[in-house]
Amino acid sequence: MKNIKKSIIATLFLAAFFTSSCEFGDINQDPDNLIEAPIAQQLSNLTVNVGFMSGSDLNRYSSLIMQQYSGQSTGALNQTQQYEQYLITGSDQNNVWNSIYATILNDAENIITTATKTQSPHYSGVAKILKAYTYQIAVDTWGSIPFSETQKLVANTKPKYDADSEIYTNIVKLLDEGIAEVSATTSTISPGTNSNIFPGTFSTTKSNWIKFANTLKLRIFLHYSEKDATFAKSKIDALIAASVPFMASNTDSFKMNFVDAAGARNPIDQFETSRPNYLVANAKLVGMMNTKTDPRRQFYFTQYPAASGLFVGAVGGAASNAGLYSKLHTYLRGTLTGSTYSGSAPIRMLTFAEYNFIRAEAALRFGSAGDAQTFFQAGITASMQEAGVVAADITAYITANGTLSGTAAQKLEQIINEKYIANFGVVLEPWSDWRRTGYPTITPPSNAVVSYVPRSLYYPQSEIDLNGGNVTQKSGMNVKVFWDTRP
Repeated sequence: MKNIKKSIIATLFLAAFFTSSCEFGDINQDPDNLIEAPIAQQLSNLTVNVGFMSGSDLNRYSSLIMQQYSGQSTGALNQTQQYEQYLITGSDQNNVWNSIYATILNDAENIITTATKTQSPHYSGVAKILKAYTYQIAVDTWGSIPFSETQKLVANTKPKYDADSEIYTNIVKLLDEGIAEVSATTSTISPGTNSNIFPGTFSTTKSNWIKFANTLKLRIFLHYSEKDATFAKSKIDALIAASVPFMASNTDSFKMNFVDAAGARNPIDQFETSRPNYLVANAKLVGMMNTKTDPRRQFYFTQYPAASGLFVGAVGGAASNAGLYSKLHTYLRGTLTGSTYSGSAPIRMLTFAEYNFIRAEAALRFGSAGDAQTFFQAGITASMQEAGVVAADITAYITANGTLSGTAAQKLEQIINEKYIANFGVVLEPWSDWRRTGYPTITPPSNAVVSYVPRSLYYPQSEIDLNGGNVTQKSGMNVKVFWDTRP
């Protein structure tokens, strides 16, 4: 733990240094690349930055759109309130785009290049898996993006935009390559505690990377459910039939652990600390959980009034009065001592609970292997155990709420609604599930600037300004990602 703590602190210090001392100009030419850090440090940087990205801007956008968080204030209108009313502009996307292309993907490419030269496939395999995850998040956010011509520095500062459907195909290929390389019997050097995701002896943790990569493929194939159900079923069934390892417990969940130290706390807690009262619990999520007396509430949210046992969420567009609502609590911020959070809660990106809900949906809709009911209950159980709910309360909740019933559509709604609760704080996926299925039902806030719930985000203004020959700005946020075919 001590080595991990030092690694996180050092990585976040370097990230802060480069952010403050470099102007990127064109984000496809990264000045950080001029200094080649040791491969171990590059992996440390990469894993921390993947976790940080997943808990920062995109986390807020998607969680506000999906009414898990609500934007609030104690006075003047602020940024999170604007995001909740769908006032999310291209300029708002510049930072996260820079983080993805100039930092995360650049670090991944450098690791792949160095690992190939030094015959260290364990490093290149991990980097390819993280690269695939990052592209999956980017495609699901914007749709078509640069892929085939990126990371070429001065050789090509204006990369073309590849079709999002083609990128998805290449993401799966990257995952297959990553699994093969992580599984290599020999590697000159291998990751260890320098990886802040799945840290430890690589002979042990490589199984975690393989399980994650296979589970990510399940997520990707499920995204095709409305676009091409036959394709989704065939790919999911083939993957299951191949007896590849998937996540088997909460210890397999893909998450980035943070620590209680200055500059090393998780980004959700950092935002909450630096901008108190900008985010509160949303009435949509809180209402769903209150209806079922969900025992996860005490970990997800603070009580309002204090010590009342009550949990209150805000409706989008409500008058500014953040003090009237429950706030984000220990599940997303870490342990609480007095009035101070540790910031050591992990950023959860793909969990064992999600894996079970994927299998439940696949079994229900496609007749894929396994029992939908069994996987449904396993997903609820994994989520509650991860939150810290005691066994008796888990049993009581499943007894009351853990039986799928009704029509196929009603059963699907039950699965997605429980997945929505379990994926509290998981970047983007609740939004992707809503875009695929329409669940949970979401109504735009009363003060929304458009009449629809967004289906993608605008392209960054930096890309329109610097790479305008390859991209034009979207007509609106109702432009859909290729797999989103629902009306």
